[in-house]
Amino acid sequence: MTDTRRRRSALRAATAAILLALAAGGCGAEPEPSIFADKKKVRIGAKSDQPGTSRERHAGDFDGLDIAVARELLDRVGAEPPIFNGIISKNRAPALRDGDVDLVVATFSITAQRMLPVKEGGEGLDFVGPYASTQQGMLVRAADLERYHTLDDLNGRLVCVWKGTTSADELRKPSYSAIRLREEDDAGFCVNALKAGEVDAVSTDQLILYGFMEAEPALAVVPGIAFGATNDYGVALAKGHRKDCERLRDALRKYVVSNEWDRDVQNNLPQLPLERRNEARPTEIEIDAASCRDRPANAAVK
Repeated sequence: MTDTRRRRSALRAATAAILLALAAGGCGAEPEPSIFADKKKVRIGAKSDQPGTSRERHAGDFDGLDIAVARELLDRVGAEPPIFNGIISKNRAPALRDGDVDLVVATFSITAQRMLPVKEGGEGLDFVGPYASTQQGMLVRAADLERYHTLDDLNGRLVCVWKGTTSADELRKPSYSAIRLREEDDAGFCVNALKAGEVDAVSTDQLILYGFMEAEPALAVVPGIAFGATNDYGVALAKGHRKDCERLRDALRKYVVSNEWDRDVQNNLPQLPLERRNEARPTEIEIDAASCRDRPANAAVK
């Protein structure tokens, strides 16, 4: 055998050894766990006291826009029908990180801080969304509606918000210091306080408020008050399931441009004005910018 042939033979042998080693190493790598594996039912954390967006009518029987979105997306990725569990706002991120639920679909706003990995000071969540967007508003007793036209009309008034929400954070800003706040654990407590005359208004996202307006004829959304940054609702899951996240993202892109999205918003939030509905509909570009990332690609996500 010539020297040239020996060198070529040695090179082929070395290359084969490297490829074999790489293949062996790849076989030992842990595959990313999937929340859709083994035909199990996905556990979803959802609000139990927000008519129109997410409400538990009977034990385990939920309805609302969040519920319709969750069912539609899971159906589009071929997953089994989910199991819904009630969850309050402040427990949404911990329930995902602790493995108590697989997804949270609970009017959960996408924020940069929630997207960051825990080791970087974030909440360690991935989001699929937005599936709807909304500013904040005010819900008052219908009999008092004519008193309120702008935010200045709430100065000195007592407004109820609930813990763990972007709305509560917004109204704590110095620019709203003339508004007095009462903080409760979740939406139902605030709405009951409003009906009982204990507070003057309830503030949170407008989509949520229009749901309460439909369910409670004695209450009304102030039409001229929309304030704060836009809240973008996302389906949340703990980091470590990026492939699942991307499957849901691809399903959402198709869903938001379909007639099914219009149907689900209209069926669950019939009081929502057409202008607000058009504002709530996300674009595919917005979905790509906020979905399945450690940091948003869109600077508008704070």
